Amino acid sequence: MPHFPPVTQALILINTALFCLNIALDDLLTRWFALYPLGFGFLPWQLGTYAFLHDNFGHLFFNMLGLWMFGAELERLWGPKRFLQLFAASILSAAGLQMVLVWFLDSLSPTVGASGGLFGFLLAYAMAFPNRIIVPLIPPIPMKAKVFAAIFGGLELLLGVSNPTSGVAHFAHLGGMLGAFVLINYWRKKTPFGRY
Repeated sequence: MPHFPPVTQALILINTALFCLNIALDDLLTRWFALYPLGFGFLPWQLGTYAFLHDNFGHLFFNMLGLWMFGAELERLWGPKRFLQLFAASILSAAGLQMVLVWFLDSLSPTVGASGGLFGFLLAYAMAFPNRIIVPLIPPIPMKAKVFAAIFGGLELLLGVSNPTSGVAHFAHLGGMLGAFVLINYWRKKTPFGRY
């Protein structure tokens, strides 16, 4: 059970505080800082701010739990600077892929949540500790981190393709994984599929 290194702790506190503030302000923050489609309320800062807002308590709780489970270990491994770079790359690539998808689907729903960053952390954790055994909440079956990440990535792809208008940003989750994958390979001085 990892402790809370400073940046992980700060991200959890910021997300929780903004969730409470948004409730108190009757969703005013959502109107300005959620990620809206181009031409329907989009503002440039939303590419980052959407990741600090959440729809409901369950959404917040599970994202923060994952941030603690995977992010705390990664922050200790790479330090605060690279940890924040990974988070930024994941949420930006998640936002980019989500914006492309909603453009194709003509969806006007805003996107919120740190899930893109969380899925980036999940992939990074699996790349850093591929054979470490973890026990997810659902299903509570011990498995290697690389297997867990592959299962979740596959599920997100399947759910995204089968029901792209479900209200869950499955492709944003995959975008977060993609951003983390590209950045980690850059740190390793590799192209995504081989060496420079």
